[in-house]
Amino acid sequence: MGPGKSKGRRLPLLPLRGLLVYPSMVLHLDVGRDKSVRALERAMVEDHMILLCSQSEVNIEDPTEEDIYKIGTIAKVRQMLKLPNGTIRVLVEGVVRAEVQSYVQNDQYYEVLAKELPEQETDDPEVDALMRTVLSQFEHYISLSKKVTPETYAAVSDIDDPGRLADVITSHLSLKIKDKQDILETIDVAARLERLLDLLNNEREVLELERQINQRVKKQMEKTQKEYYLREQMKAIQKELGDKEGRAGEAEELRAQLAEAGVPESVMEKVNKEIDRLEKMPPSSAEGGVIRNYIDWLLALPWSKLTEDDLSLSKAEEILNEDHYGLEKPKERVLEYLAVQQLVKKLKGPILCLVGPPGVGKTSLARSVAKSLGRKFVRISLGGVRDEAEIRGHRRTYVGAMPGRIMQGMKTAGSLNPVFLLDEIDKMASDFRGDPSSALLEVLDPEQNGTFSDHYIEVPFDLSNVMFVTTANALHNIPRPLLDRMEVLYIPGYTELEKHQIAVRYLLPKQKREHGLGEEQLQVKEEALQLLIREYTRESGVRNLEQQIAAVCRKAAKHFVADENKDSAEALTVDEERIKEWIGPPKFRYGLAESENQIGAVTGLAWTEVGGDTLVIEVTVMPGSGKLTLTGKLGDVMKESAQAAFSFTRSQAEQLGIDPQFHEKNDIHIHIPEGAIPKDGPSAGITMATALISALTNRHVDKEVAMTGEITLRGRVLPIGGLKEKSLAAHRAGIKKVLLPKDNERDLRDIPDSIRSELDFVPVSHMDDVLKHALLPAATEERAGTIIS
Repeated sequence: MGPGKSKGRRLPLLPLRGLLVYPSMVLHLDVGRDKSVRALERAMVEDHMILLCSQSEVNIEDPTEEDIYKIGTIAKVRQMLKLPNGTIRVLVEGVVRAEVQSYVQNDQYYEVLAKELPEQETDDPEVDALMRTVLSQFEHYISLSKKVTPETYAAVSDIDDPGRLADVITSHLSLKIKDKQDILETIDVAARLERLLDLLNNEREVLELERQINQRVKKQMEKTQKEYYLREQMKAIQKELGDKEGRAGEAEELRAQLAEAGVPESVMEKVNKEIDRLEKMPPSSAEGGVIRNYIDWLLALPWSKLTEDDLSLSKAEEILNEDHYGLEKPKERVLEYLAVQQLVKKLKGPILCLVGPPGVGKTSLARSVAKSLGRKFVRISLGGVRDEAEIRGHRRTYVGAMPGRIMQGMKTAGSLNPVFLLDEIDKMASDFRGDPSSALLEVLDPEQNGTFSDHYIEVPFDLSNVMFVTTANALHNIPRPLLDRMEVLYIPGYTELEKHQIAVRYLLPKQKREHGLGEEQLQVKEEALQLLIREYTRESGVRNLEQQIAAVCRKAAKHFVADENKDSAEALTVDEERIKEWIGPPKFRYGLAESENQIGAVTGLAWTEVGGDTLVIEVTVMPGSGKLTLTGKLGDVMKESAQAAFSFTRSQAEQLGIDPQFHEKNDIHIHIPEGAIPKDGPSAGITMATALISALTNRHVDKEVAMTGEITLRGRVLPIGGLKEKSLAAHRAGIKKVLLPKDNERDLRDIPDSIRSELDFVPVSHMDDVLKHALLPAATEERAGTIIS
């Protein structure tokens, strides 16, 4: 004990955890710690008095002097009861404040020397004012707090002693131990009341905030409950009425669809968000329909549905051969694709471009490819498409917005890996609405189409599993960047033999079925079919031939339905005479391009979008002043070819036996018949040069020779395109010998054996070779002339 300090009272000490006892306060304590039990036992042996001090930290099991507050309350132990679980329940009554002066060394329990701190009496009016304020605030606190009963206020308001009043009120407040200890340690009554007043004000503010928060939460809860009850009632009413049109039922239905759709996570988030928006929309809102339409589209697209590929090469070959006659290269390409698929299991969808004249079976070949793979087939036509939105879709902000043709096709297909046919890709155009061919670049690029973005759908869509097939009549109308992304397969026209087989195997049976004729009811002779092919059609494909066969079937149907033939069971045989009677006279002349050798008239070979054709180039020389006239609706390139042929002839006049001054004394007129049809290209160069030289030398041109090739000023013959189509045209016209540029010899392998066996192909590299084969010798001409005259 320090100097100047009075000797304290020796007492056992009981440390309290999370609890504090004031003087005049009676309460039960449960004591379980060994030291605390022994301190109690010591108190009971002596005068029942014990010092109760609180611990600063609740969790400390064995506190030291520093962990126990210095000021506590001396209390009298009124009652002690041992409980079955080993703890002791005691009833204590606070007597007076006391301050710990020192600890007495004792290992059994805490023992201290403590000095009593009795209450100070005061007559200060300020204390009375503070008491009234504290009571008023306490009353307010009781009105806000649910933890203190109004009866407590009645008991407290009867207390006259200001110190005791402060202690009792503090004991009823929900304060931290530290704040309660502050009150206990404040010996001065006025200061204690002021401190209590601060605490009451703080508590009151906290309770006010709690009340406001509770009211808000309650209001929100009431609103949520009200909405829930109303929604449940609406559901019950709709269920009773069998009405599923309400927004709630609609949203529920859409969520059920979403759960079954198997969409990716990103799409699921998007759809859920849109369903939530839809659910909150009033039924009368116009935007609700837009959102519903958008959700329907997202749910309808095949995000993860794949059909299983049938990779059997033999089966695919059988299907392709069954559906199409000829077309060896395209069939081979499809079988190669299947073989690679078998080996690598996953191949980015190839983009095939089938190029050829109308009616050769490009579209039906794509359909057969889908059938052989066991995939879904979808076709869109791009002919006349000018708007970029047709491919990419419209933005949802526009009225009537919808996805582009690609997404529409995928929805129709219902799988991620269909065969997707883009028909007539060369017929697209562009104007102020955009360039659809540029929009197709992303679709047809295997490196980009894994995340194709449609303006309407807004979520990237995977097109990498799609096998795209495009068709075109001509390559020059397809933009170069688009063409680079495609693998071009040429489908040339059919030979006469192939047309005959197609007519027998496919066209005739199909038209018989469509016209209700039995298999044996109508027989068409081979000669009649040959006549239809040769003299009623002139095309690379078989579309016109099918129309002529359909006309024959219509006539036959009329024949059977006519009154006099109703009961006739005899089969009807159609021969050449009946063809001419039913369909009329032949439309085309089949046979020689020219019936006799001509001067200044040469048969040329031309390529058109509908196949090959022959054209006769005529040259007339008249007295004049050297004027060159070109007629027949020729394009710029063809006119320049005529100029080149004319210049070559002038430069070689002496060697050819022509008067070098011929161009000063004569006018020359070059004409190509069928003048209403536009003609262009350089491949008639050698034909015009031969006709010009024939006219100037007065030598006949062999009627059995046709030619094609570009000419240079020095007489070289340059290669051309479309040799197969031109060869078919020559064969059709009855030509025996075809002159072609030497560089085109490599293309002869594409020509069918049946054509090569009947045509004599002569490669030429210079005009001298051309003239050697095309112009007849002068002596022969004179004899021929004599015979003709």
